[in-house]
Amino acid sequence: MSLSVEPKDLSSMNTLGLVSHASACVVFTDEAQLPALTRLATAYDHALVLGGGSNVVLAPQLSGLVICTQTQGIALIADTPDAWLVEAQAGETWHNFVGKCLENGWAGLENLALIPGTVGAAPVQNIGAYGVELDTRIDQVHAWDIQQGKSRVFSRSECEFAYRDSFFKRQPAGRWLITRVRFRLPKPWVPQLSYPDLSTCREMAASGQLTPRQVFDAVCAIRQSKLPDPAVLGNAGSFFKNPVVEASVWEGLRAGFPDLVGYPQPDGTFKLAAGWLIDRAGWKGRRQGAVGVHDRQALVLVNFGGATSAELLTLAQNICADVYARFGVRLEQEPVLCA
Repeated sequence: MSLSVEPKDLSSMNTLGLVSHASACVVFTDEAQLPALTRLATAYDHALVLGGGSNVVLAPQLSGLVICTQTQGIALIADTPDAWLVEAQAGETWHNFVGKCLENGWAGLENLALIPGTVGAAPVQNIGAYGVELDTRIDQVHAWDIQQGKSRVFSRSECEFAYRDSFFKRQPAGRWLITRVRFRLPKPWVPQLSYPDLSTCREMAASGQLTPRQVFDAVCAIRQSKLPDPAVLGNAGSFFKNPVVEASVWEGLRAGFPDLVGYPQPDGTFKLAAGWLIDRAGWKGRRQGAVGVHDRQALVLVNFGGATSAELLTLAQNICADVYARFGVRLEQEPVLCA
């Protein structure tokens, strides 16, 4: 199948709404196009695979080949006594996919509702929210090696998942194009309600009345109350990872800041709430030109309109420097910089 390459304004194709243009953009809609995609990519120095643009910081001008994934399709591969095996094409919108799973009675992804982006981008970032990490639901990831022109199926272990990280995120940009993702949704359904925000759901679970749809609705309501809609105010969700520190660092910080928010990890370390650090450093609600920190969630950096990646990254660097000066803790950016 042939592919058409053309310049593209990407300002509306990244959730931060950053001003960005691609000199060469191609839309991928069918796996039959993959060999042609590899042949085409050889004409460019580098390639960028773009899904929903929800976890990227785009430079004003992208000179390589930008591949926009728009494949569609959801299928039940198997229904076993232990799990539903559900496969989705990479171009499916993540939130819509979660909703369609629930409509079909396939529960297990409801805590990840309303996360922006596509199915194909979800494993790259290893998304997670409200007590559920995506890697616990992954069975296989199907990907195309753009450089070598061949497909590969990755098992869950081969994806090398870590906190907001994966094998794919650590590879050179444009090397791998995720085409399909297969999920294993365990039976029987067990609601994940560890987060304090889900206290209402815990009460319903105690009475035996809780359903997956109610968890889905609760998560949507929580996210909408705390996070800005990218269609209204450009953002990429959480801009910083929650830093993980040794127990000695945790104890030292707690001595000076008794209300410090953190979560013990299985290996004895502590995951600090980056939002608390940023808020306590005085950045919540602050603005620098066209960018700023959201007034309800300090983890979210926003574009008030017309901002460039340089303005956003300057704000991020200022926040990181201030947090380190105050707490001795280094923050790490979540969205990937694409130049």
